[in-house]
Amino acid sequence: MSIRGLKKKQPKTFKVRIITVDAEMEFSCEMKWKGKDLFDLVCRALGLRETWFFGLQYTIKGMCTWLKMDKKVLDQEIPKEDPISFHFLAKFYPEKVEEELLQEITQHLFFLQVKKQILDEEIYCSPEATVLLASYAVQAKYGDYDPNFHEPGFLAHDELLPKRVLRQYQLTAEMWEEKITAWYAEHRGIARDEAEMNYLKIAQDLEMYGVNYFPIAQNKNHTDLLLGVDAKGVHIYSINNRFSPNKSFEWSSIRNISCSEKELTIKPLDKKAEVFKFFSSQLKVNKLIFQLCIGNHDLFMRRRKVDSIEIQQMKAQAREEKARKKMENQRLAREKQLREEAERAKEELERRLFQLEDEARQANEALLRSQEAAELLAEKAQIAEEEAKLLAQNAAEAEQERQRLEITALKSKEEKRLMEQKMREAELIAVKLVKESDRRAKEAEHLKQDLHEAREAERKAKQKLLDITRLNYPHMAKYPQYSPGDSRDANFDKGSIKLDLKDIDLKRLSFEIERERLDYLENSRKFEDRLKELKSEIHALKLEEKQAGLYS
Repeated sequence: MSIRGLKKKQPKTFKVRIITVDAEMEFSCEMKWKGKDLFDLVCRALGLRETWFFGLQYTIKGMCTWLKMDKKVLDQEIPKEDPISFHFLAKFYPEKVEEELLQEITQHLFFLQVKKQILDEEIYCSPEATVLLASYAVQAKYGDYDPNFHEPGFLAHDELLPKRVLRQYQLTAEMWEEKITAWYAEHRGIARDEAEMNYLKIAQDLEMYGVNYFPIAQNKNHTDLLLGVDAKGVHIYSINNRFSPNKSFEWSSIRNISCSEKELTIKPLDKKAEVFKFFSSQLKVNKLIFQLCIGNHDLFMRRRKVDSIEIQQMKAQAREEKARKKMENQRLAREKQLREEAERAKEELERRLFQLEDEARQANEALLRSQEAAELLAEKAQIAEEEAKLLAQNAAEAEQERQRLEITALKSKEEKRLMEQKMREAELIAVKLVKESDRRAKEAEHLKQDLHEAREAERKAKQKLLDITRLNYPHMAKYPQYSPGDSRDANFDKGSIKLDLKDIDLKRLSFEIERERLDYLENSRKFEDRLKELKSEIHALKLEEKQAGLYS
């Protein structure tokens, strides 16, 4: 067969782009493929077995619709583009996520979709609940909180809270991160799938979770109501309140739902109850509502029947997988704990090693200091020994000096005693000299007085003699010269001799007085010199005594 023949037999294809919540894939599809063929291809590529929750959604003329499984892809009213884009999304929601979502990939896809709906404000959530949900989302993405690794600002690029919540409270990004991190730190030890399941368990209790809303009217003229379809039934809401339905029809109480052009009829199981009719703006909306009602009702009935073999196998595999993961998580937790303990022990050993090294370093430094101190002490001991020798020598010299000083002191005492004795003698001599001087002075005074009296008597005698001479021998004045043989002359000569003798005695007495006065002055001068010598010797002895006292 030729290559050209092979090319002719190859089927024609077209390209599609499948967009999941967190990824994109491209496939080549055959022209004859139905919607189910493309859907099964995507599920196989994702490894998804719980296919009944999902569908392929596309947008045409501003309206979101789902690809029909039983019709060819190209025969449906799809966008004319290359490649054709479809969104792989959850079409139906479980009543209890923990019981119905068996596969991890199913749980992960639901988690991503519900998270996106909350952030896009398609599902209303209170601010407190959004912070808690954000903490589980962070746990699923980053694992256990580690303050050394997850430093402030690590959530700066993550979208975790709806813009409505951010606008409602005037808090900075750092404040929101602090609040989320406080909850995040409490989730330590929770695995990623557990964190995602906890997120979904909180989200399934929200009023708008899993509800598809459509505008309807109870008559053909006004659109004043909202119809919501979810896993539990059909609900009627007022246009401004999507939280509390005005009326609800649970799947167990609905007997039939019919669709004809723009009219949709809900017949309750109770035949006496009123039939509810409503109108939509387009036939396509009615058909979409009808498809969602059928799908949710089928799942509702399916949940209440005995599980098929495939579901039982999937549940058993899910249980085994959960048990295996639990054991794996426990093993990982133990290993992590052991690793943390080992790291702590390592850190403790490193700390202890560092401490020991520090202690060894300090011991070495102390040893060096001790060696230096020992050397210093040895030097000091040598110096002390030399000082001791010097002190001993000085002590010996001091002892000799002390003995010398004692001898000197004894000599000084003896000399002092002698000196004191000499001083006493000198004082006695001085007293005697003073007394003698006084006596001599008195005698001199008496002698002077006697001399004066003698001279006065002499003068008076001479005067008297002259007077007598003049009276008795007046011619002697004219004849002063007479012969020596005359008797009166002889008498006169005797008187003159007497007078001369008396003058000689006076002179001699004056001479003696003068001589004694000079002797006295000489003795006084010698005595003063001796006193000065004694004072000098006493002063020298006192200085020696002071020096001897200082030496001792």
